[in-house]
Amino acid sequence: MQESQDILAEELVKNPEIEKVIACDSQEMIERRTHVPLICKVFNQPYTRLIPQDRYQFHVDREAKNSLPAIIENVVQKVVGENAPDKGFKTTFGKQRNIGIVFSGGPAPGGHNVIAGVYDAAKKANPENKVFGFLLGPEGIVENDAVEIDHDLVNRYRNLGGFTMIKTGRAKIDTPNKMALSRETCQALNLSALVVVGGDDSNTNAAFLAQEMFDDNIQVIGVPKTIDGDIQVKDANGHVLCAMSFGFHTAARAFANSVGNLCTDSSSDVKYWHICKVMGRVASHLALEVALQTHANITLIGEELADYTDNQRLQAAEKKGETDYLAYGMTLRHLSRVICDGIVRRAAFGKNYGVIVIPEGVLEFVNEIQVFIIKLNTIIGEYNQTHDSDFHSTYPILEDKLEFLRRLARRSEEEGGIAVWNRRDDDLFSDIPEFFQEGLLMERDSHGNFQFSQVETDKVVMGLVKDYLDILKEEGEYKLGIHQDVYRKSMAKGGLDPDLYGKAIFRNYPEDPFLMVKKSIISIKTLKQGLLQAGLIHDSDDIPVPVKKIYQKSVPKFNTQTHFYGYDGRGNNPTRFDCNYTYNLGLTVFSLIANGSTGQMAGIKNLEKDFAKWEPIGIPIAPLMHLEERKGKLALVIEKSVVDTKSTAFMAVKVSREKWLAAGPAEDNYRCSGPIRFAGKSEEDRPITLVLNAIKTAPKN
Repeated sequence: MQESQDILAEELVKNPEIEKVIACDSQEMIERRTHVPLICKVFNQPYTRLIPQDRYQFHVDREAKNSLPAIIENVVQKVVGENAPDKGFKTTFGKQRNIGIVFSGGPAPGGHNVIAGVYDAAKKANPENKVFGFLLGPEGIVENDAVEIDHDLVNRYRNLGGFTMIKTGRAKIDTPNKMALSRETCQALNLSALVVVGGDDSNTNAAFLAQEMFDDNIQVIGVPKTIDGDIQVKDANGHVLCAMSFGFHTAARAFANSVGNLCTDSSSDVKYWHICKVMGRVASHLALEVALQTHANITLIGEELADYTDNQRLQAAEKKGETDYLAYGMTLRHLSRVICDGIVRRAAFGKNYGVIVIPEGVLEFVNEIQVFIIKLNTIIGEYNQTHDSDFHSTYPILEDKLEFLRRLARRSEEEGGIAVWNRRDDDLFSDIPEFFQEGLLMERDSHGNFQFSQVETDKVVMGLVKDYLDILKEEGEYKLGIHQDVYRKSMAKGGLDPDLYGKAIFRNYPEDPFLMVKKSIISIKTLKQGLLQAGLIHDSDDIPVPVKKIYQKSVPKFNTQTHFYGYDGRGNNPTRFDCNYTYNLGLTVFSLIANGSTGQMAGIKNLEKDFAKWEPIGIPIAPLMHLEERKGKLALVIEKSVVDTKSTAFMAVKVSREKWLAAGPAEDNYRCSGPIRFAGKSEEDRPITLVLNAIKTAPKN
């Protein structure tokens, strides 16, 4: 019997029709690979050249000027088409080149199209050109681990998500030894140029590589990649040069589709609050876009919390002739109260459900948490600098770490003066839940950053929310509103007069369509007391069953489901926007290389406008860099872009909050963004954030 089953299974596997149905290549993948992205008008010409754009100015950091002298004077370069250049230009443009490309940091949808764009442009310019992909990120450069990219490999991954073609890694070329090994690799492969596809840290690395390899005539070009959307470039006068890094649109749409599904589930099952944490450690761009895409009931924007001022506290302090510095910036306690207010207001209209969107880095914008992070980063950084062992290796468990901090606090008290960690810090830190203490003391990432993605942000915030909701329930504030029709039908079914009982039970009977049980009624016992006082029952009587049921309906149960959106979005197949964007970035990269640029980041200007207005440019990296604290010391990095709370996109969310909270009798205002579709006229052509920000009055170009 088993033998016959094995023979049947073997025949099934060999059946070509069955193989076709269960093959790795779905119809979607086949169509994606054959899709040809739109290309900017300038790339329709056989050649491209660069025109310096001196009108764009930057505030240059003195340290950047000292550290990157070879590329600090770079300017913005506009890519223009060239149909019939002179012979010398043709020779230079078309000379044989070997180009290396590396992915650095987390994946972002569209990376494969960057490679495809570089490869297609290189082969078009000279069929003898070669493109090499370094495997597993920058470590592949250091170790000289590369593969030559050919036609078949490129075609296998066109328009597909992930960085699967050559993989990625988070290593940094940040020591003299690694730099020397990288130079050896580039020389061994006879590279004319190296392309670094990554985020702010990776493009910072590209600038230092460009400086180090300048005399070797090895060009280095960066490409802006991060789903967080925190690489956005403006010049000193506010002109937008790079409106958004690639991968952001796809990730936001993927998250929005899932969050939108939860909106549907929430309003169907009407018993859960879905807590959706989305990626975004330093900036809340993804949360903002998801809010615009879905109209979730409550969305926290970290940058807004940082700008918050508690005017009541300020006024109280002013009356005492004091200044309350804690009034500036949102506190954890106040944040939990804001969320509770929305939950309680919805419950009053029978909506004990909803969707909350929280950026993973929201705690970084909370005053007291930010102070703790800065202090702990400094303490850990200083320890690692002055000891032979790592802080987390020396103090592997939480109690050991806490004891180390207690010793610092005691020492600061004994020695007097200003200390990084004092007794007040230690007392405040002791009040934080243990799991959050452990989170704040966890090991930093390779850049010295606090790893917010590893902290249960939602657990921290919602823990405070649940505690306060319990208080509000005890105070009779948090109750479920009962629709008049439900109340009347229930009473009629039990043969009771709704008017007779209504005034005894509800605080707003019969004025409002949704009835609220009186604040004093918070239990079966207090319900009976209310009925006794109204003379509706005697002490020996039981509460009428319909009345008891109505009361029980008014008691809210706060049930939550938590979700984290990050890796699923960054691994998604790219939207049409990201396919077009990244392919043109690849074409731009080759234009910069063919025209001799180095230390530049490929960009597409006017992303916020229609495709016909997109302009490929080269953006100087060095002028974008400034000093920032990393691992307890100052280092040159590209500044991350956070949400502008004066932007049109943010203001659109702000003015829509009441409508999206839907704390009223009307239906919820959820928006269905739908799944990512690669074809069809209904597929949006750019992020809503960019569409809205393009509406505002911009500086003249």
